[in-house]
Amino acid sequence: MTDQSPAYHYAVIGRALRVIDEAPPGLTLDGLAARMNMSPAHFQRTFSQWVGVSPKRYQQYLTLGHARRLLAERHTTLETAHELGLSGTGRLHDLFLTWEAMSPGDYARGGEGLEIRWGWFDSPFGQALVMGTAKGICGIGFADDRGAEAAMEDMTRRWPRATFTEDPTALAPWAEAAFGAGEGRRAPLHLIGAPFQIKVWEALLAIPTGHVTTYADIAGAIGHPAAHRAVGTAVGRNPISFLIPCHRAIRRDGALGGYHWGLPRKRAMLAWEAARTGM
Repeated sequence: MTDQSPAYHYAVIGRALRVIDEAPPGLTLDGLAARMNMSPAHFQRTFSQWVGVSPKRYQQYLTLGHARRLLAERHTTLETAHELGLSGTGRLHDLFLTWEAMSPGDYARGGEGLEIRWGWFDSPFGQALVMGTAKGICGIGFADDRGAEAAMEDMTRRWPRATFTEDPTALAPWAEAAFGAGEGRRAPLHLIGAPFQIKVWEALLAIPTGHVTTYADIAGAIGHPAAHRAVGTAVGRNPISFLIPCHRAIRRDGALGGYHWGLPRKRAMLAWEAARTGM
């Protein structure tokens, strides 16, 4: 892969985010570049071009207090987001997304008769498993310490009666749009879930990039202000990680809460978005 290819940047930045997240405080640029097997100047230039800030500045976004600062300074109340037209179809956060929900009856049949294509792609947050129907992306998961096979099992059991076909070529334009390399391309979404889950996921789509909201706000926005626990479960069952931004939902006290694909990845997503929006 060349230094200019999306795959190269995904691989470099994905590995750098993991190194930074796992490193002790005070890791210098020289030390970080050495771990990446790159010269300090080349690494600084590559990282800054892709993420939007220097590695040192990015490290500040990963501190424990960052989520609390987001909550204090960029807390989105979803009623306001809806009034501004940030939900539903149209331009959502920094991606040109349209979405369509599966009917409750089709969902109840466990994906019977549905053909889902899948493929693995590089992303800034590690190897991403992207799944899609004829209507759009229906799933994004990530390989973690359990490996790619576990991620595949995790995603396929959500729709046990669907037919799954490996076809990364067909999904490549959507995957590139999803992770910021497909400029001008659409990343359509196909939401496959129960009606209550889809309401929660729609609320998540109203959270702008670089902002956060709380589980309580989501519960209020969908008309079930007392359903915090059910909302949390629906957030955790979101099948389209990153594009349906469940990583932007945090607890009222500023704690990150859980994340299906691991808290280090949630921290990295929030930091990456804050860096790219100049927070």
